[in-house]
Amino acid sequence: MPQLRNKSLWLGSGLLWNAPAVWIEEDDLRGFDPSKLCPTTNPRASTCDSVLRNEEVSDLSNPDVTTKYRTAADIVNKALQKVVDACVPDADVVMLCDMGDKIMEEETGKLYNKKDKEGKKMEKGVAFPTCISVNEIVGHFSPLRGESRQLKPGDVAKIDLACHIDGFIASAAHTIIVGGEKVTGKQADVVMAAWNAAEAALRLVQVGNRNTQVTEAFAKIAEDFKVKPMQGVLSHQLKKHVIDGNRTIICAETPEEKVEEFEFELNEVYSIDVVMSTGEGKGKETELRNTVYKRAVENMYSLKTQKARQFISEVNRRFPALPFTLRAIEDEQVARVGVSEAKRHELLDEPRPF
Repeated sequence: MPQLRNKSLWLGSGLLWNAPAVWIEEDDLRGFDPSKLCPTTNPRASTCDSVLRNEEVSDLSNPDVTTKYRTAADIVNKALQKVVDACVPDADVVMLCDMGDKIMEEETGKLYNKKDKEGKKMEKGVAFPTCISVNEIVGHFSPLRGESRQLKPGDVAKIDLACHIDGFIASAAHTIIVGGEKVTGKQADVVMAAWNAAEAALRLVQVGNRNTQVTEAFAKIAEDFKVKPMQGVLSHQLKKHVIDGNRTIICAETPEEKVEEFEFELNEVYSIDVVMSTGEGKGKETELRNTVYKRAVENMYSLKTQKARQFISEVNRRFPALPFTLRAIEDEQVARVGVSEAKRHELLDEPRPF
């Protein structure tokens, strides 16, 4: 029975900010020496200086970026709390997922509505659709209408969601026992293991520490509580409009599954996913229909059928870089037909339920 915890970590100047989500944003200008491109003897130096001043700084050294992260965090935590409160016996999972997404859309829609010089509004909204994965399902369960399930007393419900403002992402996750029943034994052990692992991550994701230290802490805490960290679970570096950055922290390292070691740096943001299990800690794909996808931006193909073209056109327009649920597509029939052809031609990435 997996337990999920997710925390937000910002690596700022002497600042460790945490909320139920995890981010890291890398300094786009780190290591860049402008003098090599704009020497003072260059008569066009003033032009180069102007370009550099106008260069967007998209990490936490930019106060505007920090404000957007904090604002997104406030919204995602508000949505999470509303969904947690609504996870009661007989609650319908698809209705809860819709609730979380609607709150994130409505709250982000109230902000930053001034158009830029080109007449465009700032992009904002859902960065990862609300998922509610119950009991043995680890994650990514966000069903279509008609394929849902109702919560029952004692269910272990894992809630996961994210929103963004201008591409700066705040994610949040939490696990609850439906009905608020007191738990004991292995169920209590896995809850405490996930909690303590998340607290350890808050203390270890610091400038100068390494990702391997976090993985080692997860393993030690799991051993103390006689549970297993889930294999195949990664915590990612986040950048603007990027929810699955290349720098990762692996939840459980095995001879077959390892990640490159690195050192945490100033002004980064990471999304930390902690998943503990009372089982073997080895996930497998389920037979449940997947509804969460992300556009594979590196692939292009002209789809043949009208509904498939309509589907991918809407995805490109509304969800060009971040994950979405098929429920968000305006015509569900278009979504059901279009997704099959888009998958065949590798236009979508697919984080399946497991």
